[in-house]
Amino acid sequence: MTVLAQPAVNEDSVFERIWLDERSWVDVARGWLFGADALQNTLLDHARWRQNRLWRYDHWVEEPRLYGSPHRDGEPVHPALPVLHRELVRRYPVQFGGVALAQYRDGRDSVAFHRDRELRWLDDTVIAVLTLGQHRPWQLRPRTNRFAHELPNHGASHDISPASGDLLVMGGRCQADWEHSVPKVASRIGPRISLQWRWTSRRGRPVVGGNYRDPRNFSR
Repeated sequence: MTVLAQPAVNEDSVFERIWLDERSWVDVARGWLFGADALQNTLLDHARWRQNRLWRYDHWVEEPRLYGSPHRDGEPVHPALPVLHRELVRRYPVQFGGVALAQYRDGRDSVAFHRDRELRWLDDTVIAVLTLGQHRPWQLRPRTNRFAHELPNHGASHDISPASGDLLVMGGRCQADWEHSVPKVASRIGPRISLQWRWTSRRGRPVVGGNYRDPRNFSR
């Protein structure tokens, strides 16, 4: 029987900052978390997972990924979750909200290019994303091209492709001026779990209108 290493932050992990433009950046720390497999297994087995439905044009569709609760019976699903939260606050001194969990069960699960508009104030945000499990694409593109969907890779200019235990952090105006996605993968692959912590300064002008999860209706 294989005993998996318990989750622990790798203090020697190097943070590389990628400047997308003068005011938008992404930090990437490869191998930030030791014991990623053990944490993933616990979340797969003990988090309560659900599938949401989205209203698109004139009908409901099932969102091709799952959402999980980070707590069970009032306690964190894994004791590492509050430890990771504290480590992120130490590195980025902002008040992150609670962790959110998303699961991509296989290559058919995905999320299209979007911004985290539910934060509303997008001029100055910090969003940390920790990957567990399957290594797969994670793409970014600028919002300047209205016809990006017609381009190769839908206009993606960067692919971070995080592996299990990798941390990426979007900051500055990344949510205002850039979009990110997890595209579908044609080959057979295993599950990927994304842990996300979000913060907004609430400065600037809040965006209006629907976000990725809001119902949308279009008339002819």
